[in-house]
Amino acid sequence: MGLFGSRSRRKGIPNEPALLAAAAENPGGSVAEIDPTHIDDPNGYVPPEAIRGAWLVDSSGKLTGEYQENPRHGVPQDDFSKLTDPDHWLGWLGEDPATAVRQGIEKSLRAQVADAVVEWVKILEEPRFLTGGRRSSEDEQVMLVSRAALAAPFALSVRTTQHGRSILLGVFSWAAVNLAPPGVRKDRHWFDLGAAPDWAGERLQERIYEIDGEDDPNER
Repeated sequence: MGLFGSRSRRKGIPNEPALLAAAAENPGGSVAEIDPTHIDDPNGYVPPEAIRGAWLVDSSGKLTGEYQENPRHGVPQDDFSKLTDPDHWLGWLGEDPATAVRQGIEKSLRAQVADAVVEWVKILEEPRFLTGGRRSSEDEQVMLVSRAALAAPFALSVRTTQHGRSILLGVFSWAAVNLAPPGVRKDRHWFDLGAAPDWAGERLQERIYEIDGEDDPNER
């Protein structure tokens, strides 16, 4: 089986200097063929769907003529599986956590550029989670969740009238307090471009306590 779960086929080796140079740098490996329709920088983040296929490279750094097509090639799609698959309680985000996070990301972008349109979002790894609670006054065996937060590493594509398409990497964080009555729930978002996931995860503890007493435009 090939790199993409399918067998390779023979193709004529193209005489493209950039492709041949990439092969020389990857002996025994492969060189991906990128579809420029869906990305702005082939040296930056490339969604799996933007890869047309891959050329196999022999041990001397030359193309073998074997080519493996990517069955996923096409328009990039949202992928929130790294958010929703972990066995972590996300009830504070509503019935559809993926949609809630996507809307939060889009809201953060539109706060900076009003006509921003998110084309796709991919959560790159399991978010950092933080959950706090207190015991119920009626039943000490029951724990009431009063605070929750997450920091989700992402890659996304956004279009604006002025800048066209941009692919962004960073961490989207969301914290909510007063989840258990009688308090009034407050939410806040942070959109940290280029941030490391561990850095954003470490900020959750302090950020979740910043919300109380604030009058923030990102509160829901």
